[in-house]
Amino acid sequence: MARAIREMVVRGAPAIGCVAAYGVVLAARQKDLAKAYEGLLAARPTAVNLRWAVERMRQVADVSQDLAHEAKAIEDEDRLANRQMGAFGASLLSPESVMITHCNTGSLATAGLGTAFGVLWTAHRKGKLKKVIVTETRPYLQGARLTTWELKQEKIPFELITDNMAAHVMKTEKIDGVIVGADRIAANGDTANKIGTYNLAVLARHHRVPFFVAAPTSSIDLRAASGASIPIEERSAKEVTEIGGRPVAPKGTPARHPAFDVTPAEFITGIITEKGALQPPYNESLRDICNNAPFAVI
Repeated sequence: MARAIREMVVRGAPAIGCVAAYGVVLAARQKDLAKAYEGLLAARPTAVNLRWAVERMRQVADVSQDLAHEAKAIEDEDRLANRQMGAFGASLLSPESVMITHCNTGSLATAGLGTAFGVLWTAHRKGKLKKVIVTETRPYLQGARLTTWELKQEKIPFELITDNMAAHVMKTEKIDGVIVGADRIAANGDTANKIGTYNLAVLARHHRVPFFVAAPTSSIDLRAASGASIPIEERSAKEVTEIGGRPVAPKGTPARHPAFDVTPAEFITGIITEKGALQPPYNESLRDICNNAPFAVI
């Protein structure tokens, strides 16, 4: 399970948390929980859902052996949270909305409908969504490869653009909002998400386009005072110099791949959770919501 998370066979913050929980179940059968905790926590550093799930499973293991029941509870809670986020988020959208989304946040990244994708899906079902503009999300192309596939399966109108087309689109077309997921939300509202999210937030602010984050409370980390405390995963440079194993740069080209960036809280119009849509000041609204959420990372 740790290898599947590390190698992005499983990706998406909520999905990583669910898989980590089931990884603990498998390790318990082999009587090797300590090694499992260590290996899972080291698999990927940025998404806090991983740590949240492992710590929750560790608490249960200390008092009970019913780990399979707890893992299933984590999965079921994520499914329900997806539906609730979808409802809260869709209520914020106006009819005939054109929304931009980044990376992949649907059923391939969660246990259910998705986070940002769940909002779009729900808005579509309510007749409020005109179309979705999908950024390709270089270098791993989650938008081009995964989000477009999910939108096509659900018969939701969409268009794919390269990441560097977003400014032009916001300037020349009617865009009603940007909506993204989150891998970790700090106590002040600073949000880590797939690399390129910060770019979109800056563009949205300049063009006065609302910018929304959709994430479950398991993505909130009150231990991180701000985005400066969030570890940013550096992945293989080959994911930049190659696409699908085919080189797109000369051999030996120096490159780097920070997999996430941090969007400052002041650029975020609202944070949509399963408990409701939060508004600034986030240092107050996030703490209030976590105080009422079991197993929050506080």
